[in-house]
Amino acid sequence: MADRPVFYHKPGCPWCEEALLFFSQQGVELDVRDVLADMHQMRQLVALTGQSKCPSFHYKELVVVDFSIDEFIARAGRHPALCREFGLKI
Repeated sequence: MADRPVFYHKPGCPWCEEALLFFSQQGVELDVRDVLADMHQMRQLVALTGQSKCPSFHYKELVVVDFSIDEFIARAGRHPALCREFGLKI
């Protein structure tokens, strides 16, 4: 498998926790980054997306920001080859 997708999250965020559970159930290995504990990660998130909302996901050209699981699946479904690379089965 190539590099792991980056998952920006805020501890205690229910949408982040739901997304982490979803990726875990899918067997997707993530590079999880806490944007509240590490301001460098927050700056990276803002540079990448133009905002600070979580959950946010980044893998190559697939960037999904401030999403629900349904929104993520809809967006990721437009990139089936990338999904296969990081192990998402949708």
